[in-house]
Amino acid sequence: MSPRTSKPHEVVERALALSRADGCVVIADEQSTANLRWAGNALTTNGVTRGRTLTVIATVGGREGTASGVVSRAAVTEDELEPLVRAAEAAARGAGPAEDAQPLVADVPPQSPGFTDAPAETSSTVFADFAPALGESFARARAGGRELYGFANHEMVSTYLGTSTGLRLRHDQPAGTLELNAKSPDRTRSAWAGRSTRDFKDVDPAALDAELAVRLGWAERRIQLPAGRYETLLPPTAVADLLIYQMWSSSGRDAAEGRTVFSKPGGGTRLGAKLTGLPLTLRSDPHEPGLECAPFVVAHSSGEDQSVFDNGLPVAPTDWIAGGELRHLLTTRHSAALTGLPLAPAAGNLILDGGEDRSLEEMVADTELGLLLTCLWYIREVDPATLLLTGLTRDGVYLVENGEVTGEVNNFRFNESPVDLLGRATEAGRTEKTLPREWSDYFTRAAMPALRVPEFNMSSVSQGV
Repeated sequence: MSPRTSKPHEVVERALALSRADGCVVIADEQSTANLRWAGNALTTNGVTRGRTLTVIATVGGREGTASGVVSRAAVTEDELEPLVRAAEAAARGAGPAEDAQPLVADVPPQSPGFTDAPAETSSTVFADFAPALGESFARARAGGRELYGFANHEMVSTYLGTSTGLRLRHDQPAGTLELNAKSPDRTRSAWAGRSTRDFKDVDPAALDAELAVRLGWAERRIQLPAGRYETLLPPTAVADLLIYQMWSSSGRDAAEGRTVFSKPGGGTRLGAKLTGLPLTLRSDPHEPGLECAPFVVAHSSGEDQSVFDNGLPVAPTDWIAGGELRHLLTTRHSAALTGLPLAPAAGNLILDGGEDRSLEEMVADTELGLLLTCLWYIREVDPATLLLTGLTRDGVYLVENGEVTGEVNNFRFNESPVDLLGRATEAGRTEKTLPREWSDYFTRAAMPALRVPEFNMSSVSQGV
């Protein structure tokens, strides 16, 4: 039973048939990837991979409650399938009662269209239009005295989910990322641009190269600035990185227990509180055009904001913040029942909208004195009670004077809370699809506006490029 000869839905059915547990969930993830890499205006490597990961979740009832056991393995052969199922059952019997135990999901539409169809796959043909355009960009960059570095990756994951309660669900998830760096020949100047895409048909290397050429030109003038608080324009990628971390930190249970920035002094949560004076809505929607993601819960393990018992539960469009007001926090069925909060499972995309229909360039033109960032990286949490984060700027911080970029300044370490930033933001621009640079290995489907934030805290100078 190799991934090449066995069909994913058949593997799911066989694993379920082998199960002797009280309940069983089987998830088969069929993955294929294609990638390109380049350096110094020349392609260096390319490749295609295929693989399958099988996850078996066994649930076993007892006098003290229901326990769960989870085992995941790659490239499972026919002879290894039954031992995998038995290992999950043994893990369940050896575990104590699961705190998040719930009946396995049953009262939803039981089967997705195409459950018995072959998995979707990607291949090098996804770059059929992109690769020639990239080659032309190499020639332009070489003629313009700059070097292009970067990579393009496309992944297709077909997920097949079956349960002993009769669910047979399937979702195909394409995900493409492009990261492009332009450097001066002496490597003293660097600029970055990134894009998220489903199929690389909406990515224009020439436009990205032109954007990076402008930024390298800005960097010809260098200005040293001290640490301090500056009016700052955060581009969509930086906004995405901050708000994704905010979403990951919005556990309803943690908030109800008084451990997070979303906890209400004296008890309870801040649901209903005004987080920003701007009419912004932060939301997730599995059917958002261009950002589509799984419309049901796929949980390979239990954690703060997900539960293996919720596998197959529908994921509905959810406003986390609506009109500037906190509306929902992440909950599983267990944590929703425990806290009395509405059920709100995590989703695989994040959108912030409600700003003005203005580009980042138009916002720059209206800036008397401030900083324009390119992106953030190495973001880490400092204080969960305020969601204070620290991190670094990267690949270009630019000084804006009287509506024009007048040069590049040094990089900084920042200390800010995304919740506090939303409260202080005075302007939000046009929402657009963006690639979160820091979290692109985990989360690629985001659409954000640029934000204008007064007194952004650049806490120290960084020597990074």
